[in-house]
Amino acid sequence: MPVQTFEAILKDLKNKVYHPVYFLTGDEPYYIDELAHAIETGVLSDMEKEFNQTILYGRDVDVKTIVSHAKRYPMMANYQVVIVREAQDIKNLFPKKGADEEGEDESGSAPDADRDLFFEYLSNPLKSTLLVLCYKYKKADKRTKSGKILDKAGVLFESKKLYDDKIAGWISAYVKNKGFRIDDEAAVLLGEYLGVELSKVSNELDKLMIGRKPGTVLDSDLIEKNIGISKDFNVFELQKAFTKKDVYKANMIVDYFGKNPKNNPMVLTLAALNSFFTKIISVHVYKNKPGVNLAQNLGVNPFFLRDYEMAARTFSIDHCVKIISWIQECDLKSKGMGNSSATDHENLQELVFKILHPSAVEA
Repeated sequence: MPVQTFEAILKDLKNKVYHPVYFLTGDEPYYIDELAHAIETGVLSDMEKEFNQTILYGRDVDVKTIVSHAKRYPMMANYQVVIVREAQDIKNLFPKKGADEEGEDESGSAPDADRDLFFEYLSNPLKSTLLVLCYKYKKADKRTKSGKILDKAGVLFESKKLYDDKIAGWISAYVKNKGFRIDDEAAVLLGEYLGVELSKVSNELDKLMIGRKPGTVLDSDLIEKNIGISKDFNVFELQKAFTKKDVYKANMIVDYFGKNPKNNPMVLTLAALNSFFTKIISVHVYKNKPGVNLAQNLGVNPFFLRDYEMAARTFSIDHCVKIISWIQECDLKSKGMGNSSATDHENLQELVFKILHPSAVEA
């Protein structure tokens, strides 16, 4: 069976099309948790769950226990559900690194009996059992014996990390699916602030929607009030101030950061600035190359592309290289190296001065 999409699996579950094995793997735990939750809550009735639904944890069980549960027949129900959370912690589930999977590992020992038992079950799984393996932060290689058996046993799903430039679109789609709306600027701001950890992003979005009528627009004012991201004083507005060489606005933002360090941690501010000036260098490199999708190469939402192009007209490659070195110096100072007596606010003030007055620094 080919690797299936998140949407296709959900559609099958809603239509009561079930498979004997669900191997949910990959670097993004959000989709794995969502699918496991859909199976846990949607396959059996509350009464059926009492005798036919089992939740196991990888670090607490072995392969024999899992197979034993999977081989049971349902009681007064058409199916039984066995969900194994954190399945990546199960010992001897797959060959160790270096094993050839064809009979011997590097040391020449026979394959593990537990693993053989697991593969034997996958080769002929019980049709009345839904065995769900939540194998996070790793992925199954379909070229190996393990991957081939899993591929034939049932549903193989790979949960991939979302790229930075896709998070705003994901937020918009998530909000729309819940019956709400969000403007583009707010989606981008929220995505850039929260990052690409989907469980965290969805949790914050759910908080915003609690107690509000469907159709409500989640705008920048609402986000500022409930999450603490200022629509006027944030790292993206600081970047715009740099682009316009607006000394007054840049220093106002830095002062705001100093008064609100909890919502504007130094490490995130410096990381965002480092990324910003690195991308400006990329604009210089790629802007005249034919057939290049600049937004894709930069890894940014097209909504922000114009800002980077404007910034490239303000900052040359050489200037950006110097700024990145100053950001690194500021990071070291914030960690107590070189000038441990200065506060984060003072270090950031110094960095802003250097960025906006490079000639004074060189002099």
